[in-house]
Amino acid sequence: MARPTTPPILSELRSSTSPASQVAALRALKHEIVGHEQKKRMWAGLGVLVQLERILNASKVEEKRRDPNENGTGNHCKSPLVKTDEEEARLQAIIIVGSLAHGGPAYIPPITAGAVIAPMISILSTIGSSASTVLATLRTLNTIADASSLSQRDAKDRDKGLFHDLYTDEALASVVRLLSQQTDSRIVQQQVSLAAALIAKTCRDESQRSLLVHTGVLEVLGIRLTDYAWCISSGPCSSSALPDVIPLSTQSRLAPILGAIGAIIDVSRPRALHFLSNTALTAISLKLGADVAAPLDRKVNVLSHLSSMPKGSRPLSSHRLEFLLPRLPGSPHKGTPPETNSHPPLGAGGTSVRQSYSARAPQHAQEVIHSLAGDPPHEAEYPLVPWLIYIVRACSGLTRLMAAWIVSLFHSSGVVDKRRDLSFAMLLVPLLVHLLDKESILAAEDQVAYDANPLQPVNLTSQQQAPSVLATLMVDSLESQRAAVDAGAIKRLAQLLKESYNPTPKDSYPSGWSAEPLSEDGNDSSTEVLFISDAINDTSALQTAKVREAILTALASLASTRDDYRKAIIDNGVVPFVIESLKPYHRSCSGAISDSKAGANFQDSSDVENPSGVILAACAATRSLSRSVTTLRTSLMDAGVAAPLFVLLKHHDINVQVAATTAISNLVLEFSPMREAILESGILKTLCDHARALDPNLRLSSIWALKHLILSAPRNLKKECLGELGPGWLKRIICHDGTDPVSFTGSRSDRDPSMSTPLAMGTPNAAGEQVDLLNAIDGLREGSRVANEDEEEESRMVDSVGALSRASGRRNVIGAANQLKADDLAVQKEGLDFIRNLICGNDSLEMIDCLFEELGQEKLFEILMSKLRPHLSNAFNRDRRSSENSVRQSPPQADIVTSVCYIMVHLAAGRPWHRQLLISQPDLLRAILPFFAHPSHEVRSACTWIAINLTWTDDQSDQPGCRDRARELYQLGWYRQLEDLKNDPELDVRERVKTALHQISSAMA
Repeated sequence: MARPTTPPILSELRSSTSPASQVAALRALKHEIVGHEQKKRMWAGLGVLVQLERILNASKVEEKRRDPNENGTGNHCKSPLVKTDEEEARLQAIIIVGSLAHGGPAYIPPITAGAVIAPMISILSTIGSSASTVLATLRTLNTIADASSLSQRDAKDRDKGLFHDLYTDEALASVVRLLSQQTDSRIVQQQVSLAAALIAKTCRDESQRSLLVHTGVLEVLGIRLTDYAWCISSGPCSSSALPDVIPLSTQSRLAPILGAIGAIIDVSRPRALHFLSNTALTAISLKLGADVAAPLDRKVNVLSHLSSMPKGSRPLSSHRLEFLLPRLPGSPHKGTPPETNSHPPLGAGGTSVRQSYSARAPQHAQEVIHSLAGDPPHEAEYPLVPWLIYIVRACSGLTRLMAAWIVSLFHSSGVVDKRRDLSFAMLLVPLLVHLLDKESILAAEDQVAYDANPLQPVNLTSQQQAPSVLATLMVDSLESQRAAVDAGAIKRLAQLLKESYNPTPKDSYPSGWSAEPLSEDGNDSSTEVLFISDAINDTSALQTAKVREAILTALASLASTRDDYRKAIIDNGVVPFVIESLKPYHRSCSGAISDSKAGANFQDSSDVENPSGVILAACAATRSLSRSVTTLRTSLMDAGVAAPLFVLLKHHDINVQVAATTAISNLVLEFSPMREAILESGILKTLCDHARALDPNLRLSSIWALKHLILSAPRNLKKECLGELGPGWLKRIICHDGTDPVSFTGSRSDRDPSMSTPLAMGTPNAAGEQVDLLNAIDGLREGSRVANEDEEEESRMVDSVGALSRASGRRNVIGAANQLKADDLAVQKEGLDFIRNLICGNDSLEMIDCLFEELGQEKLFEILMSKLRPHLSNAFNRDRRSSENSVRQSPPQADIVTSVCYIMVHLAAGRPWHRQLLISQPDLLRAILPFFAHPSHEVRSACTWIAINLTWTDDQSDQPGCRDRARELYQLGWYRQLEDLKNDPELDVRERVKTALHQISSAMA
C-alpha cells in the first residue's frame, strides 16, 4: 500500500528554515495531538519522535554542566527574563513527548526507541535550562514512569528506557540537587515534589535502591522530611501544640517525599536504620518534642508525668513525641511482669532472647532457664515513629497512605518496638480499612496534585496501595488482624475482589509496536518511521490487576492465623475468585465464575491475563486458607484448587513455581481429600525434580512439600520418593555447605563418596515465613530472630550516614554470603525434617532400616553429631585489635537441634536393636546435654523424649537391655539434667520429665 503524503508539520521539523518556524511547527503539533488518541497514533507512526530527539539534542552550546563541587543547596534552575527560541523548542518538544506518554504503555516502546529520554534527563543537570523547562521535563518523565508501570513487557525491555537512563551517578546527582533546593517559590516546590515522585515511581529493584543510598538521595529525602516537620511545628499553633490538621499546602508536598522514602527503604532493615540514623532527623525530636511538652504541664517534667500515669496506659517511651498520640488501654498479656502472673506465660522459656551459651552444660540449668523467662529489655525507639503515626492520623489522602506505608515498612524491618502492635491496631488499621471504601474520597489536593498519576484515578491508587499496607501491618500481628476484622475489612476486601472481575471497557490505547522502518515504496530502509499496530491495550485491566493483587495479599495476611477469620472470608464468597486468580489467563465469560451469594456473572468473552503478581498473591491466599482442615476438606476441595496449582508448578516464572509449590504443600497432607488425586497427577516426580533445582527457594519449598507428602504415607510411596530423588540426594541435601549449587542437580545415578560434613551453622534460615502444620513454630521464630544477628551487628558498626555509604560495598558482600548460608541452612533443616517424617508412622521400623541402607549407620550418626556442634566462623575481621576476635563461635540453630533430636526420638522408637545402636553413641548423647538448658522449650521437650524412648520396653525380653540403657544415661549425666527440669516453666516439659525420670528409676531398680 502506498504511503500517504508527508504532513507539512513533519517536513518543517525535518528541515526547519529558522528556529521560530520550528517552534511554530512544534506548537501546531502539540495542539493537534493533545487529547486526540488517533492523532497521537498517527504521528508516532510517522516517526515524529526521531525529530523530537534531534531537537532535544540540538542546543549543545547551552548544555554547560554544573560543577560537581558546586554548592547544590541553592536554586538549581535559572529563570531568564527572555527565553530563546531554542529553549522554547526544547520545551515544546518535551510537552509533546509527555502528551504521547499520556497515551498509555503502548507508547513507551516508541518513546524508548526514539532515544528522547536521555536528553530530557540531561536537561535536569543543565545550567541554562529554565525553571519551566525543568518542571516540564520532570512532569514528562513522571508520565513516562506512570505509563511504564502499566506495561507488562519483560524487565530487560523496560531497563532500556527511563529505568536505565535515570539510574546513573550523573543523573541521580541532578536529582539530589533538585531535592536540595531551599527556595520557597511554588515552581521550585513543584520540582522537588516531582523529583521525589519520579524516584518513588521508578525505584524497583535492589540495585537501584543501593545506588540511591550511595548517591545520597535517601539522605537528602530525610532532610526534606525534617524541613516539613519544622514547617508544621512552626505554624500558628506551635506555641501550644501541633495543629490537629496539617495545612493542605504542606501535605500536598509531603506525600511524594514519603513515597520516595518508602520506595528506597522497602523491607530492608539496614536501609531503615540508615534512614533513621540520619542526623537531620534529630531535629524532629528537638523541635517537636519541646512544642509537645508545653501543653502537658510546664511545671512538671515528662518523667514525673509518666510516673503518675497508670502502668497500662503509659507510652512506649519517655520521649515527648509520644504525647502526640492518644492514650491506649494496656495490654495485660504484654505489660504485666512475669512475676505477677499466677501462671507462667506460654513460651516463657525465652524464645525471644538471643542467648549465647557454650557447648558445656551449665551446672544449674534451671537457673539459666528462669533467668531467660522474663521479657528482654527494649531498645529506645526512634522518635520518627510516633511522629509518623501522628501524620497518619492528622493528614488525609495520599499523605496518610504514604506515612502508613513507611510505618509498615519499619514494622516489617524490625526497627519498631514490638509493643507498638497495639498502637498500629487501634490507630492505623481502622484508617486503612476506611480507605478501602469506594465512597472514601481522598483529599482534594490529591485529585489535582501536580505529582499525581495522570493515567490513573487517585482513588484507584488508594485501592491499590491501602490493602498492601494493611497486609504488611497484619503479618504475624493478631492485634492488627483483629482490628481489621472489627473494622469490616473482610467484607470490603471481598467486595473489591469481586468487582475486580467485572467487565471493564477496553481502552483505545494501542499496544503493539514495531521499530521496522517503511519507505514510500516499501523498500527504502533509510526512512526512519516508527509503527504502532492495530492491537488494543486494555490499560484498565492492568490497573485492575494491581488492585486484585493487593486485595489477595491482604486476604492472605488476614487468613494466616485464625480459623474463624478464614471461615468469614470463605462465607463472603471469595474462593471462586481466588481460584480464578491462580490461572495465568482467566476467561471472563458468562458462567466462568459465578458467586451464588453475590450473584456475580461475567459477560465479557475475552481472555485477560493475570500477571505474575496476581498469581503470587493468589498462591499466598490459597496457602493461608488451606491451613484450616475444615476449609481444606470443604470449600477448597469443592472449588478444585489443586488443578490450577498443578499447572503453575511448570510456569515459566520461577517465583510462581515457588509460590505454587508452597501452596500445594498444604494439600498433600494426610488429612487432605485431594492427596490421592494430586498423586495420580504425577506430583511426586515434579516435586522431586524441583528438589534438585538450582534456585534455593524452589528447592526449599519442594522439600517442604515432600516432607508433608511422605508423612504417614504408605511404605511404597516413601520408597518411591527416595528412588525418584536418587541415591545420594538425601546425603547431599543435609551435608551441603552452600558453596556448590551444582551438586543439587547431579544425576540420580551419581553418588559422591567424598562428601564431607560441614559445620556451617552460624547463620539461621529465612524460612520462618512459611507455617509448618506439623512442627511448632516457636523454634522457627527464635531462629529468625537469631538469624538477624549478623545484620544487626553490621548495622551497629555504622555511626553515621557517611560511614554507612562507605561500607555499602562490603556489607553487600557480607549480606550475599549470609544469605547463601541462610538458604543452605533452611534446606538442611527441611532435609532433616524429611528424614524425621520418613521414619515415623506405621511402617517406621522398615523405613529406619531403609534409611540406614541409604545413608549408612555411621554416616547418619556423624551427620547428626555435626549438626549439634557449635559453628566456628570468620567474623570478617571486625575487630582488628586481636586475631582471636576474628573467629567467633555460634551455637547451632534451635530448629536444627529440634529436628536432630526428633530423628533420635524416632530411632529410639524402633526395634530394641535400634535403641541399642543409639545408646552405643556416647559422643552423640553427650552432645545433647547442653540443650537441656536451651531457651527454647521445644528443644528441651525433644531432649526429654529421647530419654523416654530409650528407656521404653516392648516386652519382657527387652528389660535387660532397657536396664543397661538407663544406667548408661545415668552415667552420662542425663538423670541430673532431667532433675534440673522438674520445675521448668513449661508444663509440657515438666510432664515429660516426670515420665523420663520414672522410667529411668524403674529400669535401674
